[in-house]
Amino acid sequence: METWLMQFQSFSILLLISAGIIVRRRRQLHVKIMSTAMVWDVILILQIELSRSAILKATHAVTNPLILNIHISIAVSTVVLYGFMIYTGRKLLSGQNQIRPRHKFLGWTTFTMRILTFITSFWAVVPKE
Repeated sequence: METWLMQFQSFSILLLISAGIIVRRRRQLHVKIMSTAMVWDVILILQIELSRSAILKATHAVTNPLILNIHISIAVSTVVLYGFMIYTGRKLLSGQNQIRPRHKFLGWTTFTMRILTFITSFWAVVPKE
């Protein structure tokens, strides 16, 4: 049951990010939606850590199944990209419009990585025995 709850949250986060992309020209709403999605995603990671000891499993990369290592790499990359999105987004909000192409590229890259995180999570989750 807990796995499906986390998958549902992950899907909901993707929907929220999609909504944020749709309203990107309404700057204040875009910022609120994307901030909420990023915070929720980090909270989801904390939930996964508390329920599955994800960090401990990640440290066993040599013995982990390949798909789990791929999933972890993509998920970590997504969180790192969130940092870049926040950085470039704040620059945009301060009027530095020359950063817009970089923010857009990073945004689509982050969205793609988040989708891949969701997809790989179905194969990376090992049921408790």
